[in-house]
Amino acid sequence: MPSFSSRHKVNHKADEMFRLVADVERYPEFVPLCQGLTVRGRKELENGHTVLIADMTVAYKLFKETFTSRVELQPDTRSILVEYLDGPFKHLENKWTFEEAGEGACTVGFYINYEFRSRTLGSLMGVMFDKAFRKFSSAFEARADEVYGA
Repeated sequence: MPSFSSRHKVNHKADEMFRLVADVERYPEFVPLCQGLTVRGRKELENGHTVLIADMTVAYKLFKETFTSRVELQPDTRSILVEYLDGPFKHLENKWTFEEAGEGACTVGFYINYEFRSRTLGSLMGVMFDKAFRKFSSAFEARADEVYGA
């Protein structure tokens, strides 16, 4: 099963980066391959977490797919958990973490593992997805610079 993980220090506070990644509706503006994102539902849990059900459309050349995920925003631990619900994958799980790393900086952790339902689709999209995941850190850091200042 393909997976990718990274830990990257950025010059923004952990709470700022958490808020930026939690703002999923803005992803089409800057996330590689993300053509559209619609939040179908939002629920506040008693523990202070928020659960979103979201449809994300990814597109590249002739390829275009929409998948549905359950996104749990956990501000108390500054983490975001994404669980796959429906779409072209057999499996997808994603986790973001945000840890303070000195004054005005934090370490952003990103982990994803996934498997397409179709081997053909996996062969076609595997390399392209890997390249996109490698660009995620820089895309979110550039967005943070735009929103919070460099």
